[in-house]
Amino acid sequence: MNGRFFDLKKDKQDRMINAALKIFALRGYRHASTDDIVREAAISKGLLFHYFESKLGVYSFIYDYSVRYMILEMRTAVDSKEKDLFEVMKQIERARMKAMRGYPYMQQFLNRSMAEDVSEALLAIEEKRGALEEAADSIYRQIDYSQLPPQIDGGKLRKMLDFTVKGLLTERFQDASFQPEMLYEEICDYLDMMKKIVYRTTYSS
Repeated sequence: MNGRFFDLKKDKQDRMINAALKIFALRGYRHASTDDIVREAAISKGLLFHYFESKLGVYSFIYDYSVRYMILEMRTAVDSKEKDLFEVMKQIERARMKAMRGYPYMQQFLNRSMAEDVSEALLAIEEKRGALEEAADSIYRQIDYSQLPPQIDGGKLRKMLDFTVKGLLTERFQDASFQPEMLYEEICDYLDMMKKIVYRTTYSS
């Protein structure tokens, strides 16, 4: 990647980043094309190649950018002293929603990249692939699962909640009126509901 990319005006940088995020998120590396990216970004193909040289260069850059950006947001948003599973998950989702205000397809792109099967794309991001997971795991390690009712398996509960959040994200992205703030509120509603069910069911039995 040509480092002078960051000399461009911020709105132009973001237009190119968002175009690439959208195309790769919706189509995956194999079916995405630089023609689609430049059309979405409203720039020339020559300009894209001037900064990134190839489709692989674009993909590698936006993956690295997305991972760094999301890690920064999570570390800023999550209280290191918070131990409650549901509150930690809310704070993580708040970080993701904040990131998605500026980059609406970032989380969807990161989710899609986890299922990527094109070898050259996998090799390009191999070193960075675990960084986001490691950052999330370090946050999850601060959770005190002993605060949950004794009959509840904290790891399985967290995994179930993760699946719910990803499902909501995928579902809402199909809606043209998608808004990160509304999704965040919906996720919080689900987390609050599940918290009530977990404690009410356990202690009323």
